[in-house]
Amino acid sequence: MISKNKIKMIRLLGTRKYRLQYGLFIAEGDKIVLDFMRAGEWKIEYLFAKKEWIGKLSPEERKHAGELHEISYEELKKVSFLKTPHNVLALIKLPEYKPPASPDPAGLSLALDNIQDPGNLGTIMRIADWFSIGTIFCSEGSVDAFNPKVVQASMGSVIHTRVYYTALNKLIRNSRNQGIPVYGTFLEGFPVFEKTLTDCGLVVFGNESRGISQSLAGLIDEKITVPSFPPGSTSLNSLNLSAATAIVCAEFRRQARKE
Repeated sequence: MISKNKIKMIRLLGTRKYRLQYGLFIAEGDKIVLDFMRAGEWKIEYLFAKKEWIGKLSPEERKHAGELHEISYEELKKVSFLKTPHNVLALIKLPEYKPPASPDPAGLSLALDNIQDPGNLGTIMRIADWFSIGTIFCSEGSVDAFNPKVVQASMGSVIHTRVYYTALNKLIRNSRNQGIPVYGTFLEGFPVFEKTLTDCGLVVFGNESRGISQSLAGLIDEKITVPSFPPGSTSLNSLNLSAATAIVCAEFRRQARKE
């Protein structure tokens, strides 16, 4: 059974203001919730699940389940942010991430300038996770990494990928001052497949419709693009952000493997 107060609180957590107020975010789905439980470092405060799902938990998994509430599927539909709810919903303590002044000089990091679509951010987190890129920097106006839609789209990669919110202009300047290469994706950039890429650095991607803002564009020397085919084709004026991110990350890793 779930109380009306709990239902109200869960629904409020769909908004960033209340996620910060309660210090909690939502994770839904059998696999994602189990991934959080098994990861160890995430504190699950409340877990709402069907009786059958709870019955399959191991004693070790139950230790990480937080305050456990058995609820019906009809109750789950009242609090779920999914069109078709799964068997479980968890409320997890928000982590406290303090952004570093600059990226790891020995690794590859991504920066997202004013990204707005939750699905894009979640998918980019999956892409980063796939290519062992553990750090993503977002401008302060970007969509929240703990938005329920972002967490869902990440398919558990939110566990392995740390997302920081910071002023990207300072981040880029600090990176350049430390000799960290800074790349940016632009329609008029140099074809990424013809560019010699480093195995470390910061790669900046822009807003879904406007690209990288002018205030940042002037700070980026290494401008790259994913070329269309055939060269000069104008059938589309841009590539989906998450698709472009996947291609660029794959090329960085491909060139690193050849060294």
